Amino acid sequence: MSQLLFAHWRSDILRVATLNIETIKSLDAPELEVYRTLRRPEEHERAGVLVATNVKVLQRLLASRFRIVSVLLTPTWLERLEPRLRARSEDFRVYIGEQALLETITGYQLHQGALAVAKIPPQPGFESLLGAAPRPLLLAAVEGIANAENLGSLVRSCAAFGVSFLIVGETCGSPFQRRAVSGSMGAIFEQPVAQVNNLVATLMNLRKQGIRCLAAHPRPGSNRLSSEDFRGDCCLVFGAEGPGLSAEALAACDGTVAIPMPSHMNSLNVAAAAAVFLYEASRQRS
Repeated sequence: MSQLLFAHWRSDILRVATLNIETIKSLDAPELEVYRTLRRPEEHERAGVLVATNVKVLQRLLASRFRIVSVLLTPTWLERLEPRLRARSEDFRVYIGEQALLETITGYQLHQGALAVAKIPPQPGFESLLGAAPRPLLLAAVEGIANAENLGSLVRSCAAFGVSFLIVGETCGSPFQRRAVSGSMGAIFEQPVAQVNNLVATLMNLRKQGIRCLAAHPRPGSNRLSSEDFRGDCCLVFGAEGPGLSAEALAACDGTVAIPMPSHMNSLNVAAAAAVFLYEASRQRS
């Protein structure tokens, strides 16, 4: 056997040795508490972990750099995912429970019989991301988005349309909460995010560096989306669909841009609006 083949064979043995599989009959063990508390995402964030709660997200987690802590599967999903689990390099535990047991968490439709816990890695700071981002810059920023599904969908659009990084303001929820992770369909594992303590100051900083900040805002006098030039360095700023952007955030931007719509439809869901804006910016740049 060649040295190269032996190395691969030996590596496989080591990986099998670190895949600790344990069959469980209940969820009472302390190490399973994170699965029992899916409705308390604040606790997960304080612990520095996130929870993947559907198969697609779990598959993308397995392909990511995020360090896995544990996996909770039905026997059927263990059979399907075992090669991907064994391909990981870190040591983690795989808990196996019957479908009826997993359904007691919050319902089978939530997780489809496949869940995982992973560590949230240290996130690069705003200045680091800005310095490393390719030019021309395409950034997105959000203010006041408390709805985790909307934030997750926005992360997914950022990944789809080439946003260098997303700036999450201090009045937003965390993009690593369970519902946000699910809403992003796992895009959060690849999309860079900068969480800042003062969004208004951050926007003003961008403008000082010659980066145009354009607010998505359907007020009279806003430029039409199709007439705006997004080919240079720019940051598109989005607010919650109810209150919209604050007066301070609007004042920190270079201008406002709106999606043309009939008068009886004056706004879109923020995730849908962001997808339209980012598609137009990506189209112009292509």
